[in-house]
Amino acid sequence: MQQAHQSKTRLLDATIKVVRTKGYNATRVEDVCAEAGVTKGSFFHHFKSKDDLALAAVERWIECTTALFGNAPYHQAADPLDRVFAYLEYRKSILTGELPEFTCFVGTMLQEIYATNPELRAGCESCIFRHAKRLEADLAQAIEKYGVAEPVTAESLALHMQCVVQGSFILAKATGGPAIATESIDHLRRYLELLFRRPKSRSATRGRRQSMSDGRKTG
Repeated sequence: MQQAHQSKTRLLDATIKVVRTKGYNATRVEDVCAEAGVTKGSFFHHFKSKDDLALAAVERWIECTTALFGNAPYHQAADPLDRVFAYLEYRKSILTGELPEFTCFVGTMLQEIYATNPELRAGCESCIFRHAKRLEADLAQAIEKYGVAEPVTAESLALHMQCVVQGSFILAKATGGPAIATESIDHLRRYLELLFRRPKSRSATRGRRQSMSDGRKTG
């Protein structure tokens, strides 16, 4: 029983790895079995088809990413806006390794199957929206505490943040590395800093005044 469970888990993890590397349409059942180290007979013992496997892999991805982000250090910040900024820094910190190691499994599939596989599209959509939903509480608290320069909701802002992150993965694939994704997240932070009306610290204000004074002296 345990061996069967282990082989199923290996197939799910292998699916995530192969799809992130090759894309969904180019991924074959044989590729997944080879990566998982199991036979094709073992595959059909657990799954009816490649689509059936992909749907189960989406649930596996949700399980893994929920644990990853749920235990991430950005939750420790006391201030809600600091937690939002710490989330962005955490996002940047995991842009490491080869492209398949940090790009999004469900985002990769969505780009290929959105018009051809409604059930799998719905599963991928649910995953991304579920992640955005976890950001809403911090954003709502930040909006209530500081106010915002524009009439936005926590929900729309959380989804915008996911648009930037998912788009940054596409650009990372286009350029062959994470640098442009890091820059995109930095731009997102600057946008949020302008959007929220948090008062600047006194030390920061004094620093700007001193800089202006020095500029006038040398001008």
